[in-house]
Amino acid sequence: MQVIWMVLFILVAFTIGYIGYSRYLTSLTELDDDRETPAHKYRDGQEYVPSEKPVLLGHHYSSIAGGGPIAGPITAVAAFGWLPALLWIAIGNPIFGAVHDFMALVSSARHEGKSIGYIIGEYVGEQGKNMLLWFAFLLVILVIAAFIFLVATVFNAYPAAATASMIYIGLALLFGVYLYQLQLPFWPGAIAFTAGVFAGVWVGLQYPIAMADTGLLPEGTIVLLGDAAAWEWLPLAAETNPNAALWAIVVMLYCFAAAVLPVWVLLQPRDFLTSTLLYVGIGAMLLGAIVGSIIGFESVEISIAAAGIESVQVDRLVAEVPAYTGFVHPELGWLFPFLFVTIACGAISGFHSLVSSGTTAKQLDKESDARLIGYGGMLGEGLLAVTAILAVVIIAATTEGLMEAIATFPAGGGALISALGISAMVGVIFVALVFVSFLLTSTDTAARLGRYMIEELVGTPESTTQELAANRYVNSAVCAFGGYLLVASGTWGDIWPLFGGANQLLASLALLVATVWLANVDDSKQLLTTGAPMVFMVSVTVIALAVIGLWRNPQAILADPTLTYANVARALQSIIAVVLLVLAVALLYLGLHNIRDARAGLGTDAITPGSDDD
Repeated sequence: MQVIWMVLFILVAFTIGYIGYSRYLTSLTELDDDRETPAHKYRDGQEYVPSEKPVLLGHHYSSIAGGGPIAGPITAVAAFGWLPALLWIAIGNPIFGAVHDFMALVSSARHEGKSIGYIIGEYVGEQGKNMLLWFAFLLVILVIAAFIFLVATVFNAYPAAATASMIYIGLALLFGVYLYQLQLPFWPGAIAFTAGVFAGVWVGLQYPIAMADTGLLPEGTIVLLGDAAAWEWLPLAAETNPNAALWAIVVMLYCFAAAVLPVWVLLQPRDFLTSTLLYVGIGAMLLGAIVGSIIGFESVEISIAAAGIESVQVDRLVAEVPAYTGFVHPELGWLFPFLFVTIACGAISGFHSLVSSGTTAKQLDKESDARLIGYGGMLGEGLLAVTAILAVVIIAATTEGLMEAIATFPAGGGALISALGISAMVGVIFVALVFVSFLLTSTDTAARLGRYMIEELVGTPESTTQELAANRYVNSAVCAFGGYLLVASGTWGDIWPLFGGANQLLASLALLVATVWLANVDDSKQLLTTGAPMVFMVSVTVIALAVIGLWRNPQAILADPTLTYANVARALQSIIAVVLLVLAVALLYLGLHNIRDARAGLGTDAITPGSDDD
């Protein structure tokens, strides 16, 4: 099947969703531009700042479109084939994910721009708020674990991308100094530093770097820490290789540093550079798929030994991966429920509710803007997920090793970009840099959010322990090192489904918050729009987390009950899975109890927001 038909299918599905379903959502929530938004009501020039719709869309999109919508679809395609993955994105995104993001944004805008934790606390009490914050904090640890693993894998497979990424981070730091310390003009600097990032791809091809020599590195690679044999004792070394294990430590240290630095030093300038890479990368791959399918595609050969790709010939832009490979994958598990938690972004993502209700709602200029930013932004992430599918299907991804499929993405992306007349290897390293920039953005953003959550849970410190927990260096270290501990199992089939299950369960809770809000606003409003997706996502995520925490990981530990890094990681993963399930069930009970009371006629007049009695 030609990949252009996949692109057209998704574009038609998303267009119908935006024109039809999003219009209905605006009516359901009664968006009104005459209603003052929190950005205007509490305008302070720092957090509450009205933003033009295109500007806020760009910020929101770059915040939600991290590495998840790339890694998840690739893993699902390798495990089950491209058809289940494509159908879940085409159906799940406009009906589940875009609804989730839109409702999180609108409900937050109606509650002073507060987080979903605050909103649930308004209706079910402080206890519910704290449980949701703990749930989100544990999710943050899982985000860090998954993305440490991914960055280490990409750096190991593509040493040139490691060089380009180091240059990208260095330029972001210099861009921050240029803007905020030297206070020089924005646009000349933006153009110069963006050009520097693209030039970094060429530098990476000339001077690739690796931490340890595995024997599979490109000729001329600069090895920083000698032979791999000296590092075989590290966590992850046995499951991957010592080079990837060393890169995992580097990413953990980066995560800690980025979380404690002031936002102007790295976060803000890096986000601008990342968004530029995002738009160019997605645009180039989609355009390459269209141009190569219509005008013609010149055959390219790609060979990357460290990625397990040996002289792969791409002659045409068609799917080389089967549409469907079976209901059970030996590493990932059953298609139901694991397809729906593997594609943890691109179809629906609970992490987006933290962005929509945490920052975007504070910058919403008019209520009607929520349609494009909340609903449309999620459709945009779906397009990113589809580019990931396109890139991996044109190069036959193995269904035996899921990590090999992840490493295939930059190679496939480079082949797509070659249809535009650009060298395939330049395209490969550029796509790898785009992938890593997303991953690093998500990783350190997650660590910073985790720090904020701990501080909110602690409140005003009243003891030495609380002061220690509220210390930004201490809680950032907990987030970064906690993620590293979880990743030590080294098995992608363990790490990603656990993260996906937690992420999708948070999405279920965000849909619960939206349903509670709708039920209390007007007892005549229909609740199926948010309630039906909530029920489905609760079902798949509870089953997935129960399988991981209560069956799969304990079985793996009992099969080899020795004290190893992998078994410690599996035990921690099981504990987190069980804790997440308990928190989710408790929150669901509180939320459904509130909905029942509202529909029984108590209404918002009888229900006191924030009361612990409900």
